[in-house]
Amino acid sequence: MSDSTFSGRCFCGQARFELTGEPAFACHCHCESCRRAAGAPFVTWVSFDYANLSLTSGTITEYRSSPGVRRGHCAICGTTITYWSDKRPGEIDIALASLDEATGIEPAAHIWVEDKVAWLVIDDGLPRYKTTVTAGDVIR
Repeated sequence: MSDSTFSGRCFCGQARFELTGEPAFACHCHCESCRRAAGAPFVTWVSFDYANLSLTSGTITEYRSSPGVRRGHCAICGTTITYWSDKRPGEIDIALASLDEATGIEPAAHIWVEDKVAWLVIDDGLPRYKTTVTAGDVIR
């Protein structure tokens, strides 16, 4: 059985990457940090094994947004691309919208719903968590 391969890039195309293997988990994150970093009401992330990420061109610049967290973005256009947490060593989150093709990757939950913007209505039937899935604080 061969691993899946996913490619992606930033908005300007300078930072390009490939991922091999199967995604571990995908979710919509509503935390204030993700919202502010992306300038969006939420960010949809997909997790992969960090060892399976290969930068094929360009530069991803990292920003330590909070203790134990690094966010990666294109050094030229600023597109949000990656999220690393010391709490999940060996794993990396990729902004799902930065993939060239995401067929078969479906978000499984909404996390950090306690931080969501008030005007956003979540009505897609996915489980919603006050903070994280691992905290187990499901809202419904």
